[in-house]
Amino acid sequence: MKFLKKLFKVLIVCFGLLIAILYITDTDYLIKAVRTIYMKGHTTAFLEDYKEFDNQPIAASDHPQAWPNHNEYNSVEPTETLKKANIDWGTIAYVIIKNDSIWFEKYYDGFGEDSKSNSFSMAKSYVSGLLGKAIMDGHIKSLDQPVCDFLPAFCEGKAALMTVGDLSSMASGTNWDEAYYSPLSITTRAYFDDDLAKVMNGLKVVNDPGQSFKYASGDTQMLAMVIEKATGKKLYNYLEESFWKPLGSENATLWQLDSEGHDLVKAYCCIASNAKDFARFGKLYKDHGKWNGKQILDSAFVAKSITPRFPESPEYGYGFWMNDYLGKTFFMMRGHLGQYVIVQPEDNIIIVRLGHSKGPGNPLESFTSDIGLYVEEAYAMLGEL
Repeated sequence: MKFLKKLFKVLIVCFGLLIAILYITDTDYLIKAVRTIYMKGHTTAFLEDYKEFDNQPIAASDHPQAWPNHNEYNSVEPTETLKKANIDWGTIAYVIIKNDSIWFEKYYDGFGEDSKSNSFSMAKSYVSGLLGKAIMDGHIKSLDQPVCDFLPAFCEGKAALMTVGDLSSMASGTNWDEAYYSPLSITTRAYFDDDLAKVMNGLKVVNDPGQSFKYASGDTQMLAMVIEKATGKKLYNYLEESFWKPLGSENATLWQLDSEGHDLVKAYCCIASNAKDFARFGKLYKDHGKWNGKQILDSAFVAKSITPRFPESPEYGYGFWMNDYLGKTFFMMRGHLGQYVIVQPEDNIIIVRLGHSKGPGNPLESFTSDIGLYVEEAYAMLGEL
């Protein structure tokens, strides 16, 4: 018994020392990481982790607009290839929208059409859209306005050359390290730290901004801080009034915060919503920024957003990804673990897939093989291959 008491005391002392070391080394965010992610058996963020964090509610539209069902609604079964992929890779929602009508929808793993799940980096498309809205509203001059005009921490050396457009197109030149599975990366810190502004203001611009594409979630987070400073509005309120309500969203949503005290959204990720409400933003860009005949977002900004900024990086524009499948060009919103809103404007098709995994292969590749499968099998179901 004495041995057990002694051992218990030693463990308590060791635990106390560990906690002290985490605070001394400014890695105390790992305490939240262990509590919310790792102790639940996950090695990275997961679809319903929004329940473990502070969130800001965003109201549904005052005039919700349900998607109409296509006259061929759910008349075709998923292909065998798609069925297998949906089971093996943990799909929770797969929706095909044809001519602005729901042509097919199916939900899995206990999720339904109104169930919330994490957008992950699909949120970046919304933030880029809010930049366009801030320009349209006159709060920001243009894509070429310096970040320094809004964030004093980026006014010296190469940082002074960085523009808001550089942030939207992932060309900031910062030392951000996009590493999802390392507990010590800045990406992990940003996910769990309760003061995101402090993390962002500590970034360094190490390469000339505006010269090349380098995917960096920190760029979107900085852009959110710029938009809040420019508009004088919290980003969640700006999203609600600019897009969520005007696009007729049927469900209220949540946007994760760094903490209630600092009240800054995790702008690079973490809007908790559902497939059909996520699809609305894809439709807005498909329709050149118009919704029900009203110009919600400037059409020139939309066109620029879904056009590659750098010829050597044809996969990215301003907040949106582009790729070719079946001889057609698609633009898409894309998020961790395989969250997709995939749009083919000429065919008037939107494909939404939400789920737990991208399947086998390197999950950090720009375009994992699952994307092509979801596109090809949708077209096979539509009889358009």
